[in-house]
Amino acid sequence: MDKILRIDMSGENGPTGKVEPVGNYAGSGGRAMTSSIIAAEVPPQCHPLGEDNKVVLAPGLLCGTPANMTGRISIGFKSPLTGGIKESNAGGPAGQILARLGYAAVVIEGKPKDDTTYKLIIKKDGFEILPDNGLKMLGNYAVVDRIKSEFSPEAAFISIGQAGEMKMGAASIACTDNEQRPTRHAGRGGGGAVMGSKGLKLIVLEREGTQSIVAQNVAKFGEANMAFSEGLKKHDVTGQALPAYGSSVLTNVINEAGAYPTNNFKTGQFAGAEKISGETIADLEYERGGEPEHGCHRDCIIRCSGIYFDKEGKYLTKQPEYETVWAHGGNCGIDDIDAIAMMDRLDDDFGLDTIEVGAAIAVAMEAGIAKFGDAEAAIRLVKEIGEGTPLGRIIGAGAATVGRTFGVERVPVVKGQAMPAYDPRAAQGIGATYATSPMGADHTAVFFLIRLIRGVIHRQPVEKRRFCHHPG
Repeated sequence: MDKILRIDMSGENGPTGKVEPVGNYAGSGGRAMTSSIIAAEVPPQCHPLGEDNKVVLAPGLLCGTPANMTGRISIGFKSPLTGGIKESNAGGPAGQILARLGYAAVVIEGKPKDDTTYKLIIKKDGFEILPDNGLKMLGNYAVVDRIKSEFSPEAAFISIGQAGEMKMGAASIACTDNEQRPTRHAGRGGGGAVMGSKGLKLIVLEREGTQSIVAQNVAKFGEANMAFSEGLKKHDVTGQALPAYGSSVLTNVINEAGAYPTNNFKTGQFAGAEKISGETIADLEYERGGEPEHGCHRDCIIRCSGIYFDKEGKYLTKQPEYETVWAHGGNCGIDDIDAIAMMDRLDDDFGLDTIEVGAAIAVAMEAGIAKFGDAEAAIRLVKEIGEGTPLGRIIGAGAATVGRTFGVERVPVVKGQAMPAYDPRAAQGIGATYATSPMGADHTAVFFLIRLIRGVIHRQPVEKRRFCHHPG
């Protein structure tokens, strides 16, 4: 990873690109790389959707190597929600392939002169950026289905849905998983809107012809990777709980701790938590032929992403993540996991941050737009976002906008961004993070919940701990 690809979308005759050395950014990767470039190159006072903002994509320093659990990609920008520096990240093979292609970062800058929609294709032998108005206003699933036959089965796709093209504050950037489904999202902060403002609908990363990055000392690198992997496998969370039940294994735990925001942060416990818990989801997946243990990229050994089938035994979406289950579930008073999974599918397709959208719908429920617990109404509101109706645009703009529009007093946001699934009144350490982080209400800034989580687990009788592989 010794080069940076810069794409200038503002050329007189269309976008242009150039490859340059890493230079002063050498030694950085992931969030350090994206935030360093944004801090150095984006004017602090610029409009987030203007030509001076940039979208920076960067793999982690170990991406592209044989090391396990190194597949995440970091995406940085000035946030339309917070007005400040933002980093969001996603799983899937995109980060690994970008690293194998030799790029420490891809920087998207400038703004096109017209409303042409573009796609960026990056291969081993170079790159090209092409107009493709046929992709305009397609959902992420349709984008991938339309384009994937032109590339190898190992290619990764990064795209935005309708929400990004409409420049909504809740818009995410979708990355495909191993099966080329757009289920891994850099959700927080409105990055999809910034990518949409650049006129860039799709980035293709072609793995074919690339080689794994080789360590200088292969033997020692292998030993370290083995030790790290064994540690993960032996740990009760990464080796047992997450593979068996996915990230929603946290649902019962956080609810027991009184830190599970319910009905727009009205209380810290949800009576229907068990119905939407990771344990319940895993049971349904086994029953319907889904897959509780699934890796979103090939070097994942935790395998917590899962595959969720509907009542007819057909693929619907990835296994809904903990944050998604909470945002569309407990925070909206909904205990119907199938309805939550449907909203997860719609969010992925439209290109939406499930946290921001779920929080926005809960605020709308507080305003009387729908009733808490009304799953059908919640699904309708998500669909309105994708359709771009006036109400849909308000909700798609995020929880803060919904609160201002309808005069709601309790709006759980920090620096304009919705709080995630940990009530800071019970988890005060993470509340301090929300208040002090330049990224606002973002639990990925610092994760202060380990002691709280493990305390709840160890208070439970052994027979009630379901942290083991499902008997199926």
